[in-house]
Amino acid sequence: MKILALDTTSGACSVACYSNGQIAARFVQAERGHTQRLLPMVDEVLVDAGIALSDLDAVAVSRGPGSFTGLRIAISCAQGLAFSADLPVVPVSSLSALALGARRTHPEWGDAPIVSMLDARMGQVYWGVFTAQSPNDSLLPEAVKSPEQVVLSLQEATLSAPLYGAGPGWHYDRLRAVPIASIDQNVPIRAEDILQLAMPLWQAGAAITADALEPRYLRNQITWQKRQKIRSR
Repeated sequence: MKILALDTTSGACSVACYSNGQIAARFVQAERGHTQRLLPMVDEVLVDAGIALSDLDAVAVSRGPGSFTGLRIAISCAQGLAFSADLPVVPVSSLSALALGARRTHPEWGDAPIVSMLDARMGQVYWGVFTAQSPNDSLLPEAVKSPEQVVLSLQEATLSAPLYGAGPGWHYDRLRAVPIASIDQNVPIRAEDILQLAMPLWQAGAAITADALEPRYLRNQITWQKRQKIRSR
């Protein structure tokens, strides 16, 4: 299995390649310049892995939610690479990748549920809840909600304690009402974690064609679909 993974969901540019049991990766923390950085980073990890683009089995990419611009950059790049080498694409949730990165960073959290949260602006957050047993599937539907709505949803769900938190969306004071054992607001989304999530998805036949790949904005999903229809006319 040989898979290339890309991410520019938030304030970082990340690329990783899995080949022959080894992972080659590049990560740059930068708010801007993703467009200029991404393809050179792809070239570098492919060289490190000792393979060509045509040797890959698939391209994995964060499908969102996250920054509108960041998602478009990574998805456009993934589509371009996939089209040029006739490769399938494996879309991965940015929230699940965030949770997996937090679990890798904090082994002391064990198998407990992790509540991933990204700041969606306008007083809202993107969020989901992930376990070690099902890292690709949120226990509650991924959504964009206000902090108050998140607190209510978690109270109604009665998830098993302890809960842990990951991501910059946890900065809202109103979320202190959630009984969280520990929070890491600074854990980044990394392409290595997208790789780990993409591999079982690819093996399960969850890959799609490049032209079927679309970002998952959550908040503006309907608006995006309308824009796509208008552009296609």
